[in-house]
Amino acid sequence: MAQRNCSTTSLGLSNKKRCALLTAPGLCFLTITTFLLVSPPVAEACLYSQTDQVVVLNYDSINSQLINSSNAWVVEFYASWCGYCKQFAPVWKDLASNITEWKPAINLAAIDCAYGRNRISCAHFEVSKYPTMKFFQAYSENGSKGEVLNANSSSNVTNLRQLIIDQLESHVEAWPPACPPLKPASAAELSYFFKTSSNKYLVLVFEEASSYVGREVTMDLLQYENIVVRRVLNSEEALGVTHFPSCYLHSPNRTFCRLIVHVEARTFYVDALRMLPGLERRAYEPSVSPAPEKNTTAEEWREFNRSRVYMADLESSLYYSLRVEVGTHITISGEPLSALKAYITVLVKYFPGRPVVMKLLQSLESRLKSHDDPELQYTALETVLDNEVQTPDAALPDVERWVSCQGSKPCFRGYPCSVWTLFHLLTVQAAHSTYTPAPDPLEVLQAMRGYIKHFFSCGNCAKHFEGMAAESMSQVDSLPNSVLWLWSKHNIVNERLAGDRSEDPKFPKVLWPPPDLCPQCHDELKGKHDWKMDHILEFLKVYFSPDCILQDYLEGEEELLTRQREKLATRKEEAARVAERKRRGTEEAARREVADVGRGEPEGEEEGGEMGNQEEGGVQEETANHAPWENSELPRNHKPSIINMKQRMMEEDIVDLDSFINQHYKNRALSTHRRSIQNREDKRRPLQIQPEDSEAGDYYVVVESHLRKRSLGYVMAREQPLQKKHWLSILNVGFSRLDISLCVLLYFLSSMCLLGMYLFLKMRLCMPRGKLALP
Repeated sequence: MAQRNCSTTSLGLSNKKRCALLTAPGLCFLTITTFLLVSPPVAEACLYSQTDQVVVLNYDSINSQLINSSNAWVVEFYASWCGYCKQFAPVWKDLASNITEWKPAINLAAIDCAYGRNRISCAHFEVSKYPTMKFFQAYSENGSKGEVLNANSSSNVTNLRQLIIDQLESHVEAWPPACPPLKPASAAELSYFFKTSSNKYLVLVFEEASSYVGREVTMDLLQYENIVVRRVLNSEEALGVTHFPSCYLHSPNRTFCRLIVHVEARTFYVDALRMLPGLERRAYEPSVSPAPEKNTTAEEWREFNRSRVYMADLESSLYYSLRVEVGTHITISGEPLSALKAYITVLVKYFPGRPVVMKLLQSLESRLKSHDDPELQYTALETVLDNEVQTPDAALPDVERWVSCQGSKPCFRGYPCSVWTLFHLLTVQAAHSTYTPAPDPLEVLQAMRGYIKHFFSCGNCAKHFEGMAAESMSQVDSLPNSVLWLWSKHNIVNERLAGDRSEDPKFPKVLWPPPDLCPQCHDELKGKHDWKMDHILEFLKVYFSPDCILQDYLEGEEELLTRQREKLATRKEEAARVAERKRRGTEEAARREVADVGRGEPEGEEEGGEMGNQEEGGVQEETANHAPWENSELPRNHKPSIINMKQRMMEEDIVDLDSFINQHYKNRALSTHRRSIQNREDKRRPLQIQPEDSEAGDYYVVVESHLRKRSLGYVMAREQPLQKKHWLSILNVGFSRLDISLCVLLYFLSSMCLLGMYLFLKMRLCMPRGKLALP
């Protein structure tokens, strides 16, 4: 469809009339606007797909893949809208293809932190700038944040490969089982190699200490059998090698020869060694990329007028900045806290938002002004954003809804476009303000500079903007100049990124405003393009005027408030359920503490573990609501240890039988006391069926299971059998079969001893006595 658009710099007209002229029919020129109806592709399609060697992670899979894994992981945390992330994606793909033979020991992965619930995962791993690469060691513990690789978007495959090797060698507790040793071998170790190894070939790469060739060749051949690669440093002079790097092949038949290649480099060594006879590749099943989250519903393209600003884009920018970018900082202090306060202040002063949004921003500003501590937890801000403080008629949209900033794909435009729009609007509003005294010309620009520096997710973007600000921002001396300064810097960025990977082909980056929006802004001087600054300033004041902001595609205020109240009610109900579960757990713990008094056991040992399983789903239900990395049921991530296994077996087998006897009689007394109280209460109310007290029974089950592990065949006497066969329980209570066997053995030995003494004395008495003879 066609729509006639026109820009105007007519003076003496009100903002409403000027705004109307922007879209007045029949004026100036005809602009063709195409409205598309598309289904946005899945988020990872812009950068990575399952056809790449990169494992695509998401919120549901990242924890299960990284935690307690037998191999190491290198993960790129990126945002699909980040221009430098798009530039870095080909490098990451090339790296994944380059080290594909390392996969039994190391996997390469990526996760889009701008997509859906992935934001929660990235915040958990403390990632606030993109792209960020982190290394996770094998058998990483639950709660591990990973080690940041000192790399950036300008790093090449060689640098990244060497950084990965350095991180791999940093393993202390757990070495990946599939990874061969990377430490240099000594001459003494090599002399005994074939005496202790059945491999067919021994490859020695002689190199200097700073070289990575030997370690890279070792990793490249780790999937092959019958061959071992070892690195030897040039300090081993006894071996007589003088050329570095060089590769030597040693066979069991005592042959020792140099590997002749065209270039002494990694790829030539690997290609030559793979051709050796008898080499076999081990069977290895590569990791399968988890299926990424997909949009289950098609989102229609939103028709928009490109000559107007949409409030939906501005509110989406506020949502993303306050919820996502600021939300990645668990604790805010120092300069970031000051920058956040300045950002919120200019929003309250100059943002022409809807009443519900402005009330929430004002509540947030009050919270920040009343905060005197040097540190601020983001959870404190989150309570205000969720309106848990119950500010009347205050709410902030909780979804992104791009209109004039929407891109042809999810990875194009979006948030960066809205940030520029937001701060352009704030500079114009400051110039239009009627505050007395007049606002500082640098107020909005300094607030923008602080926010971009400390919170904007694209790290390289923030560095570039900081460089421009440090160069010329201090020269701004008036409010109109602040509007023009930001406009000029925006055009510098557009000119630099034109034709870049981050550019949306449907919305190419051009100098703004283009001639079809403001023909009076353009001129030609001596054959070169020239800007008419007066007309540009007037155009910017009209374009970003509050009267020209369209309210299309906004969610109604009443709908926002209703959904907010529903969320708060749901959250309160959930909190009440959690509190009830905790109360039940506390009562159960108190009962067990009373039971432990008779046994004399310290609190919090074995009984605490049993209590978690005996509660009525309390702990299990609460755990199920947590994020995957908070799940306490995940396996412990440690190196396998025979010693630890034995220790755990011994701890499980130890049972204090004496304390069990005391507990048995104490439970009977407690049960009798409870029944007497229950009988008195039953006389006052109708008869009800009461559940049996399972506390003593649970303890019987636990002890009996431990006794069975010890093969002590002792059958526990429950309270009910004790009543029926009281005499039997008195005879065998507290004794195992081993105890009875020992008693029988001692009784038999004492009987035999007494029998021997009896026979000896009897024989002495029966012996004839000699008579004395007289002389």
